[in-house]
Amino acid sequence: MGSTGVPLPMAVSSPEIPAVKEGSAPAPPAIGSKPKKKICCACPDTKRLRDDCVVEHGESACTKWIEAHKRCLHAEGFNV
Repeated sequence: MGSTGVPLPMAVSSPEIPAVKEGSAPAPPAIGSKPKKKICCACPDTKRLRDDCVVEHGESACTKWIEAHKRCLHAEGFNV
């Protein structure tokens, strides 16, 4: 078990939810319109924070990240 020379990503111990100013989020799309992205590609920042937290601490300890990701997806036009 030696070092492979490939740096591993640093774990975020207790990141804060980025502040979002009123009106800075994209406006929700018109009713009946489709999102412009696939759900897997939307909101990569909140998705990464949510996934890292769940892996490290378990789902029950990460509700703020899960909700932040849901809010982001909703803002992108997904009904989650």
